[in-house]
Amino acid sequence: MSEARTKNQRLDGTILVVDDDSTNRALLAEMLEMQGYQVVTASDGRQALAEFTRVQPSLVLSDIQMPHVNGFEVCRTLKNNPVTRLTPVVLVTGLAASEHRIRGIEAGADDFLNKPFDRSELLARVRSLLSLKAYTDELECAESVLFALARSIEGKDPYTEGHCERLSDYSARLGERIGLPEEQITALRRAGIVHDVGKVAVPDSILLKRGPLSEEEWRIIREHPVVGERICVPLKSFRLVTPIIRHHHEKRDGSGYPDGLQGEEIPLTARILQLTDVYDALTTERPYKPAFSSTEALRTMSDEVKQGWWDPHLFDEFRQLVDGKLCDELPANPAPNLVEG
Repeated sequence: MSEARTKNQRLDGTILVVDDDSTNRALLAEMLEMQGYQVVTASDGRQALAEFTRVQPSLVLSDIQMPHVNGFEVCRTLKNNPVTRLTPVVLVTGLAASEHRIRGIEAGADDFLNKPFDRSELLARVRSLLSLKAYTDELECAESVLFALARSIEGKDPYTEGHCERLSDYSARLGERIGLPEEQITALRRAGIVHDVGKVAVPDSILLKRGPLSEEEWRIIREHPVVGERICVPLKSFRLVTPIIRHHHEKRDGSGYPDGLQGEEIPLTARILQLTDVYDALTTERPYKPAFSSTEALRTMSDEVKQGWWDPHLFDEFRQLVDGKLCDELPANPAPNLVEG
């Protein structure tokens, strides 16, 4: 086996080749298999989507003009699914018209190859896209580790079940309600899960303490947003998440931590997570209190808005969200017992 083939095999690339012309399928498959790639083929768009589900390829090379489901629709289907949208799709076509290229771009295609294609160009693009896919897979793995770490902190106490998921859901709904762009809503979903990941540095003796905390214990607790930011900041995909982690304990009047920010200095997404965190804490049971009803929780939060703690305009939006029972779709669960700090 050649050195080039060995190197390509280390990319662990399974490629799905889609073309209704059996000659083209065989030619593409032969070129790729000679380089050490695993190749799966499909003769039309319907079969391609079925094969994709079966083998989960790292790359799709698809002809455009095919019966039943064309290449544009194959591409659009994969790119509209959050689970599959990061898989590169290359549209292979003999169509030179710019309108077809524009349609491909609108469908989410990552690259194009024109027939008859050049072997060297084909292999270069395949290598490049598979390397990119490997990189995004590493990022997804790193994110999964962070989510697992956050849930392990939540899982230290049986009262914590569901807290992260509720915050993720509440925050995203409020973000959608006020018209935030999709990338910020995604950041809110992620932050709901990992907002307290910095508590990994807080000893269990403090984190799970039933009685009042000492001043020194409070000092340690108040460091967790900075620790959480430090853990997550190496991930560039978390660039919109880290400000939420750092500032979700700030208060509008400047009495929060870690930076004592005031008013609009606090990032909007952090202000959103604040409200959902407080609401969830109030409406779930704690060892030291029963769960508040939604009405009681909102009344308490309204008093805190008057004290200058929370954003009054966001609170009005959140109250309407709760009053509309959108937040009540999730079942009530026992509350977290971790120190809220």
